[in-house]
Amino acid sequence: MDKAGSGERSPSAPAPTAAKRREPFFDNAKYLAIVLVALGHAWEPLRGDSRAAAALYITVYTFHMPAFIVVSGYFSRSFDASPSRLKRLVTGVVVPYVVFEVAYSLFKRWADNDPGYPISLLDPWYLTWFLGALFIWRLTTPLWKVVRWPLPLALAIAALAAVSPDIGDDLDLQRVLQFLPFFVLGLCLKPEHFHLVRRREVRILSVPVFAVALAVAYWAAPRMNAAWFYRRDSAQELGAPGWTGAAMTLALFACSVILCACFFAWVPRRPMWFTVLGAGTLYGYLLHGFIAKGSRFWDWYDHDWIHQPLGEVAVTVIAAAVITALCTPPVQRTFRFVMEPKMRWAFRRDAVESAKARRSG
Repeated sequence: MDKAGSGERSPSAPAPTAAKRREPFFDNAKYLAIVLVALGHAWEPLRGDSRAAAALYITVYTFHMPAFIVVSGYFSRSFDASPSRLKRLVTGVVVPYVVFEVAYSLFKRWADNDPGYPISLLDPWYLTWFLGALFIWRLTTPLWKVVRWPLPLALAIAALAAVSPDIGDDLDLQRVLQFLPFFVLGLCLKPEHFHLVRRREVRILSVPVFAVALAVAYWAAPRMNAAWFYRRDSAQELGAPGWTGAAMTLALFACSVILCACFFAWVPRRPMWFTVLGAGTLYGYLLHGFIAKGSRFWDWYDHDWIHQPLGEVAVTVIAAAVITALCTPPVQRTFRFVMEPKMRWAFRRDAVESAKARRSG
C-alpha cells in the first residue's frame, strides 16, 4: 500500500540501479494484503449471520494491516528527513490524505444523506487514518534509528495508549500509537529476516498455525469484541478494565507477528500475474472505500440471498475482483495526479538542483 516505499533505495543497495528494481516479493505481498483488506470490509456486514464469516474476519484483521505497516516500516528505513524525502512525503502522503479526507466527507454527505457532516482534516474518516499515521510514523523514523531499544519502547507507548482514554480522536491518535510497534518492527527488519520466513519448513508450519488461528477465531467470534483488532479505542472505551489494554496490546502484537510471518511465508517470490498491481495498492485501498461505504449507505446487504453461503462466496469474489481492478495501471494513470502529484511549483530548488540547472543552461 505504501507506494512511496518500494521505489526507495535500500540502505544496502550497492548501486543506484538497485533503487529502481522492484522486488516481486514485496509487490506480491502488498497486492495479497490489499485483497484481504477488501475482503475484510466485505465480510463485516455478514458477521452477524455467519460464524464462519466472523471467524475469517477476525483472523484477517489480526494480521492484514500489521503486514502492510511492517512493509511500510521496512521501506522507510532510508528516510532521513532530507529535502527530497520530505517532498515525497508531502506529495505521496499528505496530499492524498487531504484530497481523500475531503472527498470521503463529501461522499458521506451525499450518499448517506447527511448534509451536516463536517469536513475536518484532524478527524480522519474511515480509511484515511492510515495516511495520517504513515506521515507521523515516517517523520519519527530518525528517532527510532538512534534509540537503543526501539521495539520495546514502541510497545510500551502502544500499551500506554491502550490504557489512556483521554487521548481523543484527533488524527486517530489511538491507532497511530497502537499500530506503531509494527512500523518500528519493519524499521528493524533486514532482508535476511524475510528470507528466513520464506524457508520451506516455515511455509509448512504456517498451515497448522493458520488452522489453529481460524479455530480460535471461530470460538472467539461470539465471545470477543472485534473492536480490539481496530486499535482505535482504549480498553476503558471498550468497557474493559484498564489493565487489559496493556495485556491485549502485547497479546495481539504477538498473534499479529506470528500470522504476519505465516502470511509472508506463502507470498510468492517470483513475478506473478498480479505483481504489477503491487505498485497500485494505495490506489485500490483509498478508492475501494467509496464502494465499501456505499454498499452500506445504499443497503446492498439487505438482500437475503447475500447472507446465504453462495451469497457470501459471491461477495468474496466480487470484492476481490473490484480491488484487483482498482490496482491496475490504467487506474493508476487516471488518478496519479492526485496520488503522486509532482508539485514542483510548491517547493524551492535545493542547491544541487540549481547547480545542475545552471550547468545545463
